[in-house]
Amino acid sequence: MTQKDLADRVGVTRQTILAIENGKYSPTLDLAFRIARTFGVGLDEVFTFHDD
Repeated sequence: MTQKDLADRVGVTRQTILAIENGKYSPTLDLAFRIARTFGVGLDEVFTFHDD
């Protein structure tokens, strides 16, 4: 799946997906769940929390 495919499926831009992947943007909880649901996995399999 391309960044564009994922972006289209979850309703954001490709640039948003790129920023999430690069750690430059933290998605909203709603968006995080939509991304996990798209892949058919739990939220904890897609995202990890880093306490900076």
